Amino acid sequence: MPVITTPQEFDVDDLFIDLRSIVGRPLYLKCEGFNFAGSIKLRAASEMVAAAERAGELRPGMTIVESSSGNLGVALSLVAASRGYHFLCVTDSRCTAGSRAMMQSLGAEVQIVSDPHPQRGLLGARLDRVARLCLDHQDYYWLNQYANSGNWSAHYQTTGPQIAKAFPDLDVLFVGAGTTGTLMGCARYFRENNPSVTIVGVDAVGSVNFGGEAGTRMIPGLGTSIRPMILDRSFIDDTVTVPEIDTVRACRTLLREGFLLGGSTGTVLSGASRWLRANCPTGDLTAVAIAPDLGERYLNTLYHDDWVRDVYGPEALNGNAFPATADNPVTAGTTSTWSL
Repeated sequence: MPVITTPQEFDVDDLFIDLRSIVGRPLYLKCEGFNFAGSIKLRAASEMVAAAERAGELRPGMTIVESSSGNLGVALSLVAASRGYHFLCVTDSRCTAGSRAMMQSLGAEVQIVSDPHPQRGLLGARLDRVARLCLDHQDYYWLNQYANSGNWSAHYQTTGPQIAKAFPDLDVLFVGAGTTGTLMGCARYFRENNPSVTIVGVDAVGSVNFGGEAGTRMIPGLGTSIRPMILDRSFIDDTVTVPEIDTVRACRTLLREGFLLGGSTGTVLSGASRWLRANCPTGDLTAVAIAPDLGERYLNTLYHDDWVRDVYGPEALNGNAFPATADNPVTAGTTSTWSL
């Protein structure tokens, strides 16, 4: 029996959901929301902090500071608490109340930016705040998840190999693009170890990651208004961008099947479903998507009827995000299964 000595050591690496009966294509969802931080960001947080310690850049008594829309902030709050650091998270008004409360409960300080930078949006405003804090405080250390190689190497070392072990005959992998740490780590791993796997990056409309125009985004997680330095498009085979209204519909369709999942997962599954319908008419391949977190932090937004109606209109509350077609049947009454 494994013995856990610190919270960041806990990891569920082989939990997948078979979503064939919902999506109508062979698609497995790797669930990352069952560690103590509640999201995949615990992997990157642990590696970035450990790498800074190994390099002698992060020392006892220093304060970790980072810009985050929520999940990394929670993960860093946990890692900082377990390693004896103070943590200051700079976030913005889109960060859910649940994520802010969790960070503060773990001892972190949370600063909220409300006014976007004229050209670089809320992310630009957050990064400017981080820069000012570090100039004013010599004992503050910025991890910079947008340029930190530890962000992607955590997934090169863990997430990619775990998927390869569970699915040795994998054909296509769908990964959401936020800071692109998960995407780049998995893409680099499969490029080196199984280059026949097709890597599809999934992003939100309004994000600039894959060359789109910056626009308003209300759901934290995927997408950026500034292209991350660690993103290398040469490792990605294809991309899909998803409107947020489709993210909402996907999350709420999954909820009706008993799966309470986060906004990033809804975006990835909506994009995966669209890609599979266009590129896999026979459904004879093995596909995996990564679910970064669960949905309890989105109860006041994605899963709140009034919020959805106010932001996206009443049409977002209805409909099946994964409609059946003659070539893509979804059998009523079938059950998606957990695989462990």
